[in-house]
Amino acid sequence: MPETEIAQELFMFGNASAAAAAEAKARPEVRLIEKIEAGDTEAFNDLYKMFAPMVHGILLAKVPYGEVQDIVQDVFLLAYKNLKTLRDKNTFGGWLATIARNRAAEFHRGKRECEELSEEVGGARGVSAEALEVLEVVRSMPAAYRETLVLRLVEGMTGIEIAERTGLTHESVRVNLHRGMELLKKRLGIGK
Repeated sequence: MPETEIAQELFMFGNASAAAAAEAKARPEVRLIEKIEAGDTEAFNDLYKMFAPMVHGILLAKVPYGEVQDIVQDVFLLAYKNLKTLRDKNTFGGWLATIARNRAAEFHRGKRECEELSEEVGGARGVSAEALEVLEVVRSMPAAYRETLVLRLVEGMTGIEIAERTGLTHESVRVNLHRGMELLKKRLGIGK
């Protein structure tokens, strides 16, 4: 076999290996997005299940508890409608987190003056008053700590899951969780 043919074989094998490696490393959400683009509506349900805790946590850190679930639905509806505008499917989590943050900001811009009902009148929807008080303390914290703390403490996501889903680096999530927990303990009067 001449050297040029051997080189071509190696080159083609190298490309096939690179393509196979890229396919093997493909994130689960990328495969789901491809299925959605091919018309598989059930794949969107799977994508929702995968990312709903992240979106819920981001919104819980920013908007009133009673509004969160409706806005979660809005975020996913917007994502579904605009999925074709996503340039890199590997960044879906970060893109979705940005939609959630923007939707929370829109909520506050459009917020009308109103008076909330007390828990006795309106009911706390299964959430204890203490939990709501702690949530208010978390909401008063810097934004970097708010989201990561809610995703960890309320949604039960690990640091690695938070990083993967939000597009943040693992190191920044780790630091934000550590500093956020220290500040939360201080504000709640726990510890030293």
